[in-house]
Amino acid sequence: MPVGIIGHYRCGEHDMGDHHPENGKRLSAISDQLIRSGLDYVVRQFDSKPIDKSLLALAHTQKYIDFVFDNAPTEVNGETEENFTVGEDSVMNTKTLTSILYSAGAAVDAVDLVMEGTLCSAFCATRPPGHHAEHNKGMGFCFFNNVAVAAAYAKQKYGLKRVAIVDFDVHHGNGTEDIIKNYFKASSEDDKGYLFCSSYQDALYPFETEESVTPPIINTPLATTTKGAQFREKLTTHWFPALHKFKPEIIIISAGFDAHIEDDMSQVSLTEADYRWLTDELKTIASEYAEGRIVSVLEGGYAPSALGRSVVAHINGLIGN
Repeated sequence: MPVGIIGHYRCGEHDMGDHHPENGKRLSAISDQLIRSGLDYVVRQFDSKPIDKSLLALAHTQKYIDFVFDNAPTEVNGETEENFTVGEDSVMNTKTLTSILYSAGAAVDAVDLVMEGTLCSAFCATRPPGHHAEHNKGMGFCFFNNVAVAAAYAKQKYGLKRVAIVDFDVHHGNGTEDIIKNYFKASSEDDKGYLFCSSYQDALYPFETEESVTPPIINTPLATTTKGAQFREKLTTHWFPALHKFKPEIIIISAGFDAHIEDDMSQVSLTEADYRWLTDELKTIASEYAEGRIVSVLEGGYAPSALGRSVVAHINGLIGN
């Protein structure tokens, strides 16, 4: 079965300011590298649909959902409302709500395409990202948690018993952890069918993170001096045994590429080869337990060239090139 890329041009319209690192140029950089690599002819490409508002309640409180919708700036008779700050570093303009809905919608669409057998795996080239969004608040460039919604959707619609979320963004996926623990009510005594593995630079945003080696939360901090060899050793030690024991029926990836050596967001020094290695390892696990099913969703990555090249390496891994 083929690999697909899911996105929508409306995801590029969300704007938090001319000099903000989380901007629409990120998607353009990915598109440019896909064309340059020739992958745009190899993968199947799909336009996402806006998510149904009701599905956001799979991972967020109705009070928070209504807060975002009710305060989204609008344009009426040529008059534009001022930007609205949802949470720290999460600002909405008149185009943001639409971008949010297409971004979350892509993750849900990807689950459908993979579970129904149209695709073996899918990458969502979308923004805004989601992994910092907690069940009742947005933060860190994020509004709704795309991967958490997709994970709950996979369980609800397709009856999956075990869904793994892995997050290799250089920032901890605090929102995903919060939702799994405080909204899904998963614990070491009852994982509720979820496993979350997150690697991140230690003492980096969102700062209040604790290392964990106990499912359903595997938090793997990385020293600022981390390079590819140390990264691979950490994940081989902490992630892979937990994933093999869990036997996921689908793997959902929070794919952040801001640990790249060219990205100023951190001091961790990974390369495209490291992202390809991890993709290969996750593909092997998915092939063993999940019929190859992987849904990958873009999170961070703010050095345009490095982001585009890393996504190409990631997609080549999903394909098996």
